[in-house]
Amino acid sequence: MSIGTERTETAAATVRTGSADVTAAARDLITGLVAEPWGQVSPSIYETGRLVSLTPWLTGHDRRVDFLTETQRPDGGWGAPDDGYALVPTLSATEALLSVLVRSDASEPDGPTARAARGGLDRLHVLLPGGRGPELPDMPAIELIVPSLVELINKHLGALAARSSRRVPLPEGMDGAKLTVIRRLLTSGIEPPQKLMHALEVAGEVARGLPQAHPEPTGTIGASPAATAAWLGDRPPSDPSAPARWYLETVAATHGGPVPVGFPLTVFERGWVLAWLERAGVPFVAPPELVLSLTAPLRADGTPAAAGLPADADTTAGALYALALLGAPHRPDPLWEYETSTHFCTWQGEDGYSLTTNAHVLEAFGEYLASVGTNRLGADAAGRYADTIDKVSGWLCQQQQADGSWTDRWHASPYYATACCALALDRFGGERCAPAVERARQWVLGRQRPDGSWGRWHGTAEETAYAVQVLLLPRPGRDEPRARAEARFAAASAARTVLEHDLGRPTADRSCDPPLWHDKDLYHPTAIVRAAVIAALHLISSRRPPRPGK
Repeated sequence: MSIGTERTETAAATVRTGSADVTAAARDLITGLVAEPWGQVSPSIYETGRLVSLTPWLTGHDRRVDFLTETQRPDGGWGAPDDGYALVPTLSATEALLSVLVRSDASEPDGPTARAARGGLDRLHVLLPGGRGPELPDMPAIELIVPSLVELINKHLGALAARSSRRVPLPEGMDGAKLTVIRRLLTSGIEPPQKLMHALEVAGEVARGLPQAHPEPTGTIGASPAATAAWLGDRPPSDPSAPARWYLETVAATHGGPVPVGFPLTVFERGWVLAWLERAGVPFVAPPELVLSLTAPLRADGTPAAAGLPADADTTAGALYALALLGAPHRPDPLWEYETSTHFCTWQGEDGYSLTTNAHVLEAFGEYLASVGTNRLGADAAGRYADTIDKVSGWLCQQQQADGSWTDRWHASPYYATACCALALDRFGGERCAPAVERARQWVLGRQRPDGSWGRWHGTAEETAYAVQVLLLPRPGRDEPRARAEARFAAASAARTVLEHDLGRPTADRSCDPPLWHDKDLYHPTAIVRAAVIAALHLISSRRPPRPGK
C-alpha cells in the first residue's frame, strides 16, 4: 500500500455486510482521527469524581455532579458489575458527592446528591466490610488511589458527623504506607518518576502547585484531568491564560462536563486504529499527517501514548507495527530498552508483566523484518531480530491458559488478550506456535453466546469483534474443512446480530458502551473499538462464510 492512495486491489467496490457500509465507516473513522486529534474516549466516573472534588470552579461542575448521580447503579455502586472493578469508581463518586455536601453544608439532606452519597456509602460497606473484600484488579496506582479516597471519605464523614455512618475501612492487606512514602518523596523536592504524574491527585494537598510538575504544551499534567486538577487546586488560577486551566476546560467540553481518565491519547489511538484496519485488509486512505504523527514522537526510548506520560513499550510497538504495515517501516530498536531476560516490560521497573505488550512487540519486530527483508538488514541485524521474535513467541506460548485463552493487565476481557496473542503468534510465531493458535480458536468457538455475541460479563460488540478476528484472521491450518466452516458460520452469526447493529449506531451513543480497558478506571477508547468492529465486519464480508455442512 502507498500512503495517501487507495489500494487498487480492494477499492474497486465498496464492501457491504448487510446494511453496514464498511468502507464508508472506515473513511469516517479516519476522518475522525484528524478532526479530533486528542482522541475519542468515554467519560470516566473516577476522573469526573476527582474534578467534582478538586475543581468545583471549573465550567461544567453541575453537569459532572449530575453525571455521577445518573450513572449510579441500583445497588448504590458505580462502574462495572464486578465488585473488584466497582471499588475505585464507587470510592471516587461517593467522595465527590460528599465533598459537595460538605461545601454546601448539606443544605438539601434529602436531595439527589445526598441520596446518592448515602447509597455509595452503603455499597462501600458491602465492598469493604472490614475483612476480605473483593479481589482488586491490576489497575494503575490502585494501591495509592484506594487509601487516598478512603482517607478523604472518612474526613468528610467527620465534617458531617451528625449525619455520618460508620467510617470506611481499607481492603484487607492494604494500608496507607506506600501513599505516605510517595507524599514524602514529593515534598522532598526530588524529581518523581514521570508515570507518577498520571496519578498526582493521590498526593492530596502536596499536589497543589507542585514545583516538580510542569504542564505539557497541551496544558496537561500527566495526561490526566484529575492530576491537572490536583495541581491547580480548588480555586481558579490567577493567570486567566494558564495552560493547565484551558486543558481542563477543553477536556470538560468534550462530553459537556464529565471527563475521560487519560487524555490526550493521540499516538496510542492512531497506532491501533491504523494497524487494525490495515491488518484486516480494510480499504482506507492513510493521510500523511497521521503517519507523521506516529513517526515524530519516536525517540531512542520509544514513544509515549501522549505528552505527559513516559515512553512505553506498548505504545511504541503499536506505532512501529502500524508504520511497517503502512509502508513506512522504522527500526524497532527502541524496544530493546524494555527487554528483560525472559520477555519485554511495558516500562522500566514494571511490577508484573503484560502479555499484550509482548504480543505487540512481536508484531513490531516481525512486521519490520518482513517489510525490510534480511538482505537489506544484513545477517547480524536480521539474526538479532529473528532471535527476538523467537524469544517473545516462545514466552507467549508458555503464558497461555490451559483452556486456550490469555488474560492481561491492560484489559478486563480475555477476548482482547487472546486476540492480541493469537494473531501475533499466528503471523510471526511459526509452526511451533500453531497449536497455541488453534487452542485459542477452539476456546473462542466454544464460548459464543446464544445471540451470536461474545463477552466477559455480557455480549459486547467490542469483544465480539476480537472473537471474530481470532476465528477468521489466522491462516488456514491442517484441521478439517468442517471445523473452518463452523468458525466462519459463527463469525457470520455475530455479524448479523451484533456487529452490524453496532456499526449502524450514531457516534454519540458510543459513550455508553461498556468500558473494558484498564487505566485508573475502566475506559472505552471509541475509535479503537470501532476499528476492531470494522475490521471484523470486513473479514466476514470478504470470506463469505458458508453454513457448516454445506
